[in-house]
This record gives sequence, C-alpha cells and structure tokens, in this order.
Amino acid sequence: MKSSHTVSKKEASQASLAVTVKAADAEGKYTETLQKYAKSIQIPGFRKGKAPLSVLENKYGESLKAEAAAEIIDACLEDIFTKFDEEKSEYRPLAYAQPQMDSVPELKIGEDFSFEIRYDIMPSVKVTDFSGITIKEPQVSVGEAELKEELKAIQERNAMVVDKKDDAKAKKDDIVTINYCELDEKGNALEDTKREGFVFTIGSGQNIYKIDNEIIGMKKGETKDITKTYDDKEEDPDLKGKTKHIRVTIDGLKERNLPELDDELAQDVHEKYKTLEDLKTDIRKNLDTALENRLRELKSNDLIEQLIEKYPIELPQSMIAAELESRWRMMAQQFQTTVEQLDKMVASSGQTKEAMLNQMSGDSEKMLKGRIIVESLLKDSDISISAEEVDAEFEKIAEGAGISLDEVKKHYADPHRKEYLIDDMKEQKLYKDLFTKVKIIKGDKLTFAALFENTAE
Repeated sequence: MKSSHTVSKKEASQASLAVTVKAADAEGKYTETLQKYAKSIQIPGFRKGKAPLSVLENKYGESLKAEAAAEIIDACLEDIFTKFDEEKSEYRPLAYAQPQMDSVPELKIGEDFSFEIRYDIMPSVKVTDFSGITIKEPQVSVGEAELKEELKAIQERNAMVVDKKDDAKAKKDDIVTINYCELDEKGNALEDTKREGFVFTIGSGQNIYKIDNEIIGMKKGETKDITKTYDDKEEDPDLKGKTKHIRVTIDGLKERNLPELDDELAQDVHEKYKTLEDLKTDIRKNLDTALENRLRELKSNDLIEQLIEKYPIELPQSMIAAELESRWRMMAQQFQTTVEQLDKMVASSGQTKEAMLNQMSGDSEKMLKGRIIVESLLKDSDISISAEEVDAEFEKIAEGAGISLDEVKKHYADPHRKEYLIDDMKEQKLYKDLFTKVKIIKGDKLTFAALFENTAE
C-alpha cells in the first residue's frame, strides 16, 4: 500500500505516526473490497454474485468502507514498521505494545485517507558525561579467618552425624529433636500448639521460640518448662512483646564428628587435591575470585544507579507491564506451578496479584532503566570479543569449575549459550572502561562475610 508518513517522538517514550494514502489508492482498495463481496454475497431479488454494485453499495456501503479502511491501516502499518525494522530505526514499535488511535478515520471516496496512531518505542538515552560520579569501593581482604571458615564448612559437609550417649548434655552445634507445646497460666498444655519430632541445630535459631540457649545442658529424655519474654523488636508478631510458657522434651540428640584437616580430607573433597595445602591454595584462589567479582558487581550497580539519576529515562507503561508479567511467570516456575494456579494461591492468601506487582514495580523499573543505559553504552563503544578471548574464558571457566576444557566447550556449543557468554564478556569490558572514567575512592572496611550479605537483593 503506497503511503506517505511523518513520525515524531512524544513524552513517555511514545511515537506519533501520521499516515496519508492518496485518494486514488484508497478508492482502489474500496473497489477491491466491493468487488470481492459482489462475487459472493446473496441479496434478495438477485442471483448470488449478480447484484449490481450500486445495490451492494446502497445496502452495505458504510460497512464496506469501514472494512476497506481497516485493511488500508493494517497494510500501511505493516509496510512502515517492516521498513523501521530493516533500518533499525529508533521509531520501531515495542512488540508487546498495541498502537492507539484517538479517533477512527472515515474513508471518503475522492479524498485522501489519513490516520494517526500513537505507540510505545524503546526509550533512548545518550550517556556522554561521567563527571560528578564517585564510587566507593569497600575495603575487604581475604585472610586466614576466611580460609578457616571455608575449611570448617568443608569439615561440616564431610562430617559424620552420630547419636550422643544418653547421659550427654546438649551443647551448641548439636542436632536435637524435641517435642514441645505451649502452656497456659495454670501449666496445662495447649493442645493446638503441640508438636513432636521437631529437628534443628542448637545455635542456629531455626526454631519457633528461639530457645537454643534454654535447652543447652539438657539430656535426652529430659523435660523442661521454659518461660521466655520477647521484646518489641521481635519480628514474629506472635511473639513480639509477649511472654510464652513452653514445655520442651528432648527426644533425640546427635553430634557431628568432624574429620581431621589433613591430606585424606583434601583427597575426599576432590581427586585433583593430593595434599591439604593443595586444597588451601585452591580455596584462597576461589575466595580471591569471589571477592573480585563481588566488588565489580557492587561498583557496577553503584555506577548504573548514578547514571540513572544523571540521565532520567521515561519508561512506557507497556514495557513495565511486560517486565512484571515476565517476573510473574518466573515466580510461577519457581513454585513449579502455572500462572493461573499462582493467581489462585495469591488470592487465597488474602493478597492480590496487583498489589504484589506494585511491590515489584520499583525494582523492575530500575532494572529496565539500567539495562537501557548499558545497551546504549555498548552500542556506542563498539566493543568486540575475539575468538582468542573466548578460548581464554573457556579455560578460566574450566579451571574455576574443576572440569575439563572439552566439557566447557561442549556446554557452549549451543549458539545461544555462547552468545550469552560473549555478551557478558562485552559487558565486563565495558565496565572496565567505564571505571577509568569515574572517580573511585576507598569505602568502608568490611569483613569478607559482610560483603556478601543480601546478595539476592
């Protein structure tokens, strides 16, 4: 369909597209529609397909004009948007957004046919100035304390869990099985609070009443009545500011027998280790790598947050809605259920999907804005990754994962996985360059463990 058009940007990452079709072309489409129906429509008093066009027009003219107008609009938009795609135009419409039309145009024979639509486009941003951006880099080091912590974790993973003697007393880190219930003011058990066979590790705090300290020193088979008052800072509303009377009986008591830190343990961990020192060397290397990656992540996030503030982006509502729906589907997958079942689960809990999506929206918007900025910077930087760099990354992955290079190459034989890896490498290159353009100063001193707190946020 031949047409002329003008397009312009509007607020909130929208585009306005005005299209005009010459009168002769518009009339041609109407005539084509008219002739199509003339061959098949049945009008009383005439044989099928034999009714004069004038009769058909008198009876169905307006409907046929509306259909022809719709077909003109569809054909014009397909041609224009296809051209936008081929040219990678900034005016390409977002795939998940429906164009909006304020008024439906009327096809008038002998006149040009014009219409105007609004639709959402990808937000654009041009980052050119990095002045005023200061990043604080936490000061963290990997030392003997971190090494000991990792070794302890390895010992615990390889520990033997055995029953303690009947006269042994419960102590921190023991695995205890308890029966418990709450008591009323007269010391009678409250039936609906009874529970048997509850297992947890003493000192972990992973029990309802947080009675780790109160059961230390108890023996298997021993029963104890505990009175505990909880302050107003307690997170559990059932405990906050209340006093509870709890009867506890220890039904089972186990301990972990930790293996010795020696060459034999190292060999049990992995066949590549011959001595304990080999294991320690690998642990230190992994800790250093984890530290480097975490610091880079924190600096990258800080940089992007500041760029979002420096270069405001208006996100179209369709983009936000699509991102939230995507997160909703991912949540359903995590719960191993369908979206429909997740909707029902949320509704039965007294919440609404809309309320939960509203809670997610702020984080989703920030993520989308950050992604737009990064993609814009990548486009402007023209960063490339060589085959040699990919091979080097394969070797790095193999070494870090403790697998063969062939296994890594087999994994990335999938083009999509390899493309994802290359995109990530480009992004890391980008950040490395960006860090040279901003001011990085020393931040607070933190422990290694503190640096990794709240990594899921």
